[in-house]
Amino acid sequence: MVVVALVISCVGVAGALRPKAPKASKRAYFVFRDATETNEFVVQLRSPANILHARAVLAGTTTERPHIGGIIARKRAPYNPKWSYHLRPDSIEFFDFAIEVCDATMVYVEEHLDEVGGAFLPGSRWCPWSSVLVREIPRHGWRE
Repeated sequence: MVVVALVISCVGVAGALRPKAPKASKRAYFVFRDATETNEFVVQLRSPANILHARAVLAGTTTERPHIGGIIARKRAPYNPKWSYHLRPDSIEFFDFAIEVCDATMVYVEEHLDEVGGAFLPGSRWCPWSSVLVREIPRHGWRE
């Protein structure tokens, strides 16, 4: 019995000494541009898989699903103050191709925000075909 207890004890110690994989951040912020190439839009990612994917796109370790989209919320977000809308973090997805009905530039969405969810961007889904991630940004102390 003493031998069994010693083996179990050693296994427990060995498991405790294994290096742990780094945890993904709970939230991360990324900037993308669209066809205008001058406007930038900030999104908040909460999904660990999306955060890792965005970082892989920026690092060039993947070329799959390089574009970003999601459901528009008609409210300014503290991390995206230039625009009167933001993408709901729980709706954000990366894609290769999307249907034409959800494509628009940032400026066009801003100018037609009152029409979002009807014939323009049905379901409030926005998937700008020309979206390109350009960088990750740190959280700057804004209130969420």
